[in-house]
Amino acid sequence: MSDRTLDSPVFVRVAEGLIQEISCLEDAFDFLDEWPRNRRGVIYETAKRACQRAFDGQIPSTIARDALAGFARSAKILEDVSTTVPWMVGAKAGHTGEVAT
Repeated sequence: MSDRTLDSPVFVRVAEGLIQEISCLEDAFDFLDEWPRNRRGVIYETAKRACQRAFDGQIPSTIARDALAGFARSAKILEDVSTTVPWMVGAKAGHTGEVAT
């Protein structure tokens, strides 16, 4: 795993029905840079600074990941994808071998 890859991705809701996966520091920077300026605050700045410090090798990427997740939680956009989402469920075959609908 690269130092710039997060140990586990952070999932954020970017629009109704649209979830974005942030799996590396570059993704985190893109997401944070696109965040509206009028909605930035102390927690945003902390997450951005943690990502920059991790990118520079000053802190582990796990700390940046936690800071990013904390920001997403505070903005109420953090998504828990530990439950199975519909497109992850495989098709089940019936007794005839046909795919069930």
